[in-house]
Amino acid sequence: MFSSSILLQILACAIYNNWWPMITTLMYVLVPMPCLFFGGGSTHFLTSRDGGGWIDAAKFLTGASAVGSIAIPAILRHANLIETGAMFIEFTSFFILVCTVLCFHRASLEDDW
Repeated sequence: MFSSSILLQILACAIYNNWWPMITTLMYVLVPMPCLFFGGGSTHFLTSRDGGGWIDAAKFLTGASAVGSIAIPAILRHANLIETGAMFIEFTSFFILVCTVLCFHRASLEDDW
């Protein structure tokens, strides 16, 4: 699933011969960073109600970078830098990436794996 998300990311650029949508990959790199730095590499703190200054900051940064993954293609389309088709391919790529992360998170919660 992750590979198909990256493939769609590249296709959104290659089909329309415009590489502006690749800026979104920067957000794909930034999304897991708060989990690595503040959560100790685990995503369990995102679903817990435990708080604290650093935990809340990590939740905010994760959410902000996830929203940025949707906002960047929309802003690029509004500025007429990319085509509408490229924007929808980017949205599909993001949806597949989110499904991949949720499946990985669910699999890591189960002890049977």
